[in-house]
Amino acid sequence: DLSGLNAAVIGRSNLFGKPMAQLLLNANATVTTAHSRTKDLASVARGADILVAAVGRPEMVKADWIKPGATVIDVGINRIDAPERGEGKSRLVGDVAFAQASEVAKAITPVPGGVGPMTIAMLMANTVIAAHRAANRKPPKF
Repeated sequence: DLSGLNAAVIGRSNLFGKPMAQLLLNANATVTTAHSRTKDLASVARGADILVAAVGRPEMVKADWIKPGATVIDVGINRIDAPERGEGKSRLVGDVAFAQASEVAKAITPVPGGVGPMTIAMLMANTVIAAHRAANRKPPKF
């Protein structure tokens, strides 16, 4: 139950940030929408029981931005250089510094492997529903 919880969404895109803020509002959370240019962004993030990072900057959200016991949803997927893997190699990281943040947060989604698979699953489900509707058939329930 999200009723009365403070949520912060870092990211204001039409594709994710704004819809996520609306979903949280509909679940009765108190929502702050912030972005990379928000003044004292760390303070805004620290006040959140639920922190959603969708800003598109690798490891921007540090552990000291996270309220102890908060739930962190890292939507970002960023490729950074990984010289330890060899010349020209890279690795994926989120918008949250995972190693640090996981010591403070109660729960945190990993990158890669967190939100991405759910996105793909929902896209597939919506495609199947749309195909059924286009064929004037009753769509399945997922």
